[in-house]
Amino acid sequence: MIAVKDNSSMRDNAERQAIVSASGIKVYFGAVKALDGADLAIHAGECIGLVGHNGAGKSTIVNVINGGLSPHEGAIAYEGDDYVRGINAARAHGIRCVFQELSLAPNLTVVENMRVVHHGLSGWSWRRQAAAIVRAKLDEVFPGHKIDVMRTVGELSIAERQMVEIAITFCSVGQAPKLVILDEPTSSLDAGLAAQLMAYVRRFVEAGGAVMLISHILGEILSTASRILVMKDGRVVADRVARDFSVNSLVQAMGSVVKEQDRKRRAEERAIAAPILALPSRGGKGLPFEVRKGEVIGLAGLAGHGQTDMLLDLHRSLSSNWLPGGRDKITFVAGDRGLNGTFPLWSILKNLSIASLGDLSKMSLVDRQREQSLGTDWKGRIEIRTPVMENGILSLSGGNQQKVLFARALATTSPIVLMDDPMRGVDIGTKQEVYRILNEEASTGRTFIWYSTEMDEIRLCDRAYVFRDGFIVTELVGDEITEENVLAASFAGEGA
Repeated sequence: MIAVKDNSSMRDNAERQAIVSASGIKVYFGAVKALDGADLAIHAGECIGLVGHNGAGKSTIVNVINGGLSPHEGAIAYEGDDYVRGINAARAHGIRCVFQELSLAPNLTVVENMRVVHHGLSGWSWRRQAAAIVRAKLDEVFPGHKIDVMRTVGELSIAERQMVEIAITFCSVGQAPKLVILDEPTSSLDAGLAAQLMAYVRRFVEAGGAVMLISHILGEILSTASRILVMKDGRVVADRVARDFSVNSLVQAMGSVVKEQDRKRRAEERAIAAPILALPSRGGKGLPFEVRKGEVIGLAGLAGHGQTDMLLDLHRSLSSNWLPGGRDKITFVAGDRGLNGTFPLWSILKNLSIASLGDLSKMSLVDRQREQSLGTDWKGRIEIRTPVMENGILSLSGGNQQKVLFARALATTSPIVLMDDPMRGVDIGTKQEVYRILNEEASTGRTFIWYSTEMDEIRLCDRAYVFRDGFIVTELVGDEITEENVLAASFAGEGA
């Protein structure tokens, strides 16, 4: 009897020591039930993996935990205190968050953004203090990063911005963070940078910190999390230690089945065809670029080595600011939807149809019925989670916003589709559906040029060009496209 009482006391003590706990949380957005009785608890010294399809409630529960959103029903407690509410209360209890949609001020320097987040930086020398702290944290999390902390954030690449926001969040100024919520933290990072971050997360947790890791890259979750929570339809439907899950069982718990990809290679049949698009070697270095009708071409290598510049060059070569209809030759799926993807003040439907207005118009007037039909068709095909397409684009989760950008591009008649790391924040079920659509479209002769930081996506391509230092160093075909070959080319000697 004494032993039972001791065990009960230990469990009660563990519950009291929870950094944050949520019970029966319900949140409504009009008729949409974002959370429907969600329960969770996070303790010091554990990494919680949070998974689920887009719209499952992950972002909403994060906003409840960080104090940005008050639940309509249920209780939230910070270290056992359920009387405090709001962002200040959450922050006072050591809760920090790196959002999927990065929140840095682009017109300020890295150091100035540091001051915005950490109010404890003060006095005449605060800039020097801030620079030393954030530089040291960047060195600790991302060794070899080469980021100048005195630069304006708007001058940094999206990967560098993500690295900076992560580093600022983990910094200790006055109070060390107790729980850091990472929402798709590697969505813009290449494999090497992602590995550095996951290694740091493990060290942070081993030292007694806690992390909630939200990622659609299930391998990251399985290799880093100590416990995994699966959300579906606004509730936690599974809560088990990570070793109890595999990729397949995790996907099944989320409510979908991973479809095996048909990796038919079109390279051999396309090899004899003439290129429909070609660019000479960049700056007189490396290999030239060419693509044939119906190919899926991957742009691989470490992030920031010229892949996005190549896409921009290709877009410029087939676009015209003067000739009507020039835009019809090529379309673009942006990865940084906040910067160059969505129109934030427009509806979901308007964001989707904007690239197809030429096909939807008659005598310069948009046929609203055809526009509605287009929206309804793609809402179903790519499963955009919204009651009506007239809702604002920002009413959608980040992953669903990305679906709209895919639908916008694929709904056009453009024969060439450029994709700039477009799967950021997209769940595995949607990825599989997009892969299927891409394969079908390529089989009919549509051409895709695809930059991705995810090796599994590059392996789906017919050919891959590996970039280093701004130019193409290797071309891989078919089964040659492996992570080992891409990494070997990425880190080969400078004489290549």
